[in-house]
Amino acid sequence: MAPTYGQFCPVAMASEVLTERWTPLVVRELLCGSTRFNDLRRGVPLMSPALLSKRLKTLERVGVVDHVGGEYHLTAAGRELWPVIESMGVWGQRWARGDVIAKHYDASLLMWDIHRNVDTDALPEGRVVVHFHLQGSSDRKSHFWLVLEAPAVDLCLTDPGHDVDVEVAGHVETMIDYWMGRRDLMGAVKAGDLAVAGPRPLVRALPTWFTRSTFAPVPLPEEVAAPAS
Repeated sequence: MAPTYGQFCPVAMASEVLTERWTPLVVRELLCGSTRFNDLRRGVPLMSPALLSKRLKTLERVGVVDHVGGEYHLTAAGRELWPVIESMGVWGQRWARGDVIAKHYDASLLMWDIHRNVDTDALPEGRVVVHFHLQGSSDRKSHFWLVLEAPAVDLCLTDPGHDVDVEVAGHVETMIDYWMGRRDLMGAVKAGDLAVAGPRPLVRALPTWFTRSTFAPVPLPEEVAAPAS
């Protein structure tokens, strides 16, 4: 029998569905557009396949997810969770940053997020390959290739065999700070914390290809509390 709080309160009943370990992150991935099991796994790389399957079956049982033709799609009930997950992300960006800064340097998750937030309308014509060499990842992966050929965007964990057009090298912390809105990409290059090499037009255009995290614009506590000038 599934755990229960034994209360009729809607907060308690929603918590029985949503507060199991990993469940909010699975819902986040579904809201971000992942529909296949392997894509969901890439969004939660530390979650075991068995546990992911278990959580998906629970979400299907309670009517949050439909499983059709090998794909998982949110129902109306699942789509209505967007403001809940968004509010959690806003709170986390504003108030829980200290713990993230201390230890959560997952380059694979970072690159997965970056690859699905490429602005394909901003890409140059033809294929562009960007090689990222990011040190210090908690998952020990350091090399990633983005193959950009609008409208297709592919993330490769092994060399795809194409000529590399742009090289990006540095610590994963720097790229996470950029992605979460704490640093400017070219500012990090000027400070010597990030190295970007390639033809000048491509290097200059690189920051325009990525839209950054949904939560990057969230104001920090000191900005919220600051008096209006």
